[in-house]
Amino acid sequence: MHYSIQVNGKQRAVEADPDLPLLWVLRDLLDLKGTKFGCGKSLCGACTVHLNGKATRSCVTPISAVGSAAITTIEAIATTTTGRAVQEAWLAVDVVQCGYCQPGQIMSASALLNRKPRPTDADIDQAMAGNICRCATYTRIRAAIKQAAGQPTADSRDPYGD
Repeated sequence: MHYSIQVNGKQRAVEADPDLPLLWVLRDLLDLKGTKFGCGKSLCGACTVHLNGKATRSCVTPISAVGSAAITTIEAIATTTTGRAVQEAWLAVDVVQCGYCQPGQIMSASALLNRKPRPTDADIDQAMAGNICRCATYTRIRAAIKQAAGQPTADSRDPYGD
């Protein structure tokens, strides 16, 4: 079936089975490899993209459900003020270890900050729930989100909160 979808601000045409997950449309048909496959069951968050600004698990979202929604992937998140702030904070706080989950983490954090520019710890916990980091950089992720929001971390001398 033919689909015309908006990805990272551009209209893109794809031929795909209606049930093909958006993840595979992005990775295999559009060659946007930044969005990662983790579990295929919406449990880990590695495949998170934005649909109209909302964090969405692309591994369980069929292309037929996208419609006219604007899709933003990790490749374009830095074109937004919030996305750029999150990526800069990620680097400043040195969040990344292996890095595999980080595109999904950044996409979820950016969606959170777009919705709640000054999130509480509870807001961060709720928004980031289900984004699994096998390297367990959760305290760094929280510190980076707070830094991107312009909020103090637990200890400004120690951005890791350790």
